[in-house]
Amino acid sequence: MNLQNATFVRSAVGRRDFPDDGRPQIVFSGRSNVGKSSVINRLLGRRNFARVGGVPGKTAHINFFDIDGTAYFVDLPGYGYAKVSRSERERWGRLMETYFATGLISFGVMLVDARHKPTADDVTMSGWFKESGCPFLVAANKADKLKKSELEPNLACIREVLTLDDNVKVIYFSAETGEGKQAVLGALGSHLGLTFA
Repeated sequence: MNLQNATFVRSAVGRRDFPDDGRPQIVFSGRSNVGKSSVINRLLGRRNFARVGGVPGKTAHINFFDIDGTAYFVDLPGYGYAKVSRSERERWGRLMETYFATGLISFGVMLVDARHKPTADDVTMSGWFKESGCPFLVAANKADKLKKSELEPNLACIREVLTLDDNVKVIYFSAETGEGKQAVLGALGSHLGLTFA
């Protein structure tokens, strides 16, 4: 599957907008400022494909990207941004709950900040993955900003706070350097039976 052959499909605001054609849907979730768009761009090898907003909380819908006619990358709205109104946060929450309830998600990539303890919102998101029965991994972005001595303790903290089973991988990632890219793609490929190029 050629990752660079990626096209934007649509922004979904409700159930009727979700593609339902049997292709794998690989979901990316994370806080508004965790660098989700940058991680997607790094995985696709495209510089400005997924929008990188200067203002956190810009992705207000669920964005679907067709990857080589084989699978979808799904960019969920960022969560936890204080300047977004309560009604908007509630709308996002309903939209996410609706999507998680569809059974369309094939695999999740949950992004957290490698430098910090996961937030209550991160715990809620990991709970959604667990409750839906959807397999997922945690990519700890911004790992390039940590000292080597901080990596293992931070990984242990992330695993503990999110109460992750041993079968859930926690992978250090850097959208800046590409660290962790092959590990994430390897996990996706082995679970979904896909080969990435």
